[in-house]
Amino acid sequence: MKQLKLPAVFMRGGTSNAIVFHVRHLPRERELWDEIFLAAIGSPDPYGRQLDGMGGGVSSVSKVCVVGPPTRPDADIDYTVAQEQVKAARVAYGANCGNMSSAMGPFAVDEGLVKAYGKETVVRVHNTNTNKIIWACFPLDDGQAAVDGDLAIPGVAGTGAPVKLEFRDPGGATTGKLLPTGNVADALDVPGVGKFRVSMVDAANATVFVRAADLGLTGTEMPDEIERSTELMLKLGEIRLAASVAMGISANRDEALTKKAVPFVGFIAPPRDAKMLSGEALRAADVDLTARVLSNGQPHRALPLTVTLCTAVAARLEGSVVHEVTRAAGNPEAELRIAMPSGILTVAASVGKKDGKWHAEQGAFYRTQRRLFEGYVYVRASRVPGLIAATGGKLKAA
Repeated sequence: MKQLKLPAVFMRGGTSNAIVFHVRHLPRERELWDEIFLAAIGSPDPYGRQLDGMGGGVSSVSKVCVVGPPTRPDADIDYTVAQEQVKAARVAYGANCGNMSSAMGPFAVDEGLVKAYGKETVVRVHNTNTNKIIWACFPLDDGQAAVDGDLAIPGVAGTGAPVKLEFRDPGGATTGKLLPTGNVADALDVPGVGKFRVSMVDAANATVFVRAADLGLTGTEMPDEIERSTELMLKLGEIRLAASVAMGISANRDEALTKKAVPFVGFIAPPRDAKMLSGEALRAADVDLTARVLSNGQPHRALPLTVTLCTAVAARLEGSVVHEVTRAAGNPEAELRIAMPSGILTVAASVGKKDGKWHAEQGAFYRTQRRLFEGYVYVRASRVPGLIAATGGKLKAA
């Protein structure tokens, strides 16, 4: 059978890559999207490399984004993230990608979806996965999103133009509540593993945090080391499943097994001397806490931005396990420096009490982005039988 071609752009946003589609170039029937996205990315791939698609073999570069007109009056565009599993034929829509969020405003301007003038602009991005608003502020170069600049971010070689992302009212992105259990810390009973003192926080994306020391770890372990430990990976997987039920994301363990995207699971530790993936030294004096995060069954080499924001919010919640290991600061609004495998991420989070309950007002950080390729993505017609049956091989405009 022949191949089908779909107009697309390939972009880097922060430390992630994704195929970006206009919603108008996809079928109206959302149930047909999964087979298109899997074919384009190259999943499932039992070898874990996605060589027959645009994916890169790890979750951070196995993504599709869809952009279209806004469905909210306080937004300029709608943006949906589809997270493809590498080895399984599964697409998840339950979480946002903070890194790719940084590319959506520039995409909208460069594609003419949003008109921009002057030296910089702000695009109000509605993430449909979480129903949250993100303000993306970035410089312009002759009416297009600038790419050259002096900002360096951990995990990406070189420098680029800064994109400031402000997540507005990020609490409850997955569950509707900043603290899904109502507590800043809980004793989580993990069947077959034991009990752990954890904090389950939902800001930008739901995450369960556990202390590295309670896992017998230092917190400075590298992704390959984590992944090589079958026992640790199973333990973290079970903590994630138990937290999914406790947070109300899943009704039971069986349902939690089907929801790979959220919650994320992270283990945290106080500031420590360590080495980065580059081999450079990272000094404890230069950071406020240490974090490692897993999603979709894989340890991240650079923390997902949504989880970075969630970590910063959790660090401001007195009594949370994250707050307990974070360097004390005189100013609760001060930026937080988080050590992770690729270096240091700096994030600010405004958190306080509202009507006696914890409330996250906003979180902000900087990323860089770049359009890498535009043209067509080709997918084997044999990989999209539903699309062929529904459209006779021709895509309907949404």
